[in-house]
Amino acid sequence: MDSLTQFTLGAAVSAALLGPKIGPRKAALVGGLLGTLPDLDVLIPFETKIDEFVYHRGWSHSVFTHIVATPIIGEIVRRAFTQLKPHLTLVWTTVLLCFFTHVLIDAMNSYGARVFWPFYPDPVGTGSIFIIDPLFTVPLLIAVIWAFISSKWTQRLRKAFISAFIISFGYLAAGLVIQSHIHERGQAIFEARGVNVENVKTVVSPFNIILWRVIGQEEGKYHNLYVSLFDDDDNARIYTHEFDANLISCVVDDPEYQKMVWFSDGFVRLDLRDGKIVASDYRLGITPSYVFQFEIADYENGQARKITPNPIAPDLSNAGNDFGWLGTRILGQPSIRQSEQDLIDAVKSAMSKGC
Repeated sequence: MDSLTQFTLGAAVSAALLGPKIGPRKAALVGGLLGTLPDLDVLIPFETKIDEFVYHRGWSHSVFTHIVATPIIGEIVRRAFTQLKPHLTLVWTTVLLCFFTHVLIDAMNSYGARVFWPFYPDPVGTGSIFIIDPLFTVPLLIAVIWAFISSKWTQRLRKAFISAFIISFGYLAAGLVIQSHIHERGQAIFEARGVNVENVKTVVSPFNIILWRVIGQEEGKYHNLYVSLFDDDDNARIYTHEFDANLISCVVDDPEYQKMVWFSDGFVRLDLRDGKIVASDYRLGITPSYVFQFEIADYENGQARKITPNPIAPDLSNAGNDFGWLGTRILGQPSIRQSEQDLIDAVKSAMSKGC
């Protein structure tokens, strides 16, 4: 999740547990720092930009790392505040929960986290909450701001945190339930339309848990299906994206490409843009505005030449239209996503000729 959310969640956990002992301000600050700590792996230098992408949220997000680190960090916190010295169990529990809740919400978006490293090295991600979602963050943020402006712990503040936790974590739970429901509906729509998908993944669309993207993989292509909780499924529109087999043959042995395939569980597409082969994780973001996309090779006259991976910023030129489309589709109203249809047409006309 975004840094504000992680700070806020850690601050909320710590304020709720340690606030009665050291005061809400100090407790919230300690928790905010603890909630941010796992993301400091971004400061580690990696060899390539793709390494930064696939190895972020690695060992620093493992529950086993957190279990080992908790006594060390816990003792630092306990000895920093005289009031906490008699409360070893409380302090260690608070530290561990600040870490665990950080990993929990990271593992609930599509990017995921390597929660069980080193015993299970692959990232875990449900895709049930977008990487930025104010509807999860704001209730906790209100309680945390209240804590920072309060000089002492009160029962009203306690009730505010209880309410915030119920709302925010209820929202997370609702996302999982709705995701399961939408996933079943998406599979039924594919089957009814005669689309024989081999692998189906359902991920939430930006900033809500009402509209979802059901991605169905088929040999040589994949399909995007957008399903709202309020949709009439008879009006469902499927956007079909064909893979460029020639481009795949160009980079199939490239270690950087293989890292992306591993990290995304095979949800990678290749495009030819301005003489560059671009690899994109198409789970993340909304087609064609992928959050993570990299130039990985030069392409000219049917030949590819490996280059140092270069990240590409998402194309936001159609953001205004897409937000309008998003609002329409959240309400369950049919609407053609023109930017995605334009991409389908453009790719068909730009297919590579070989490698």
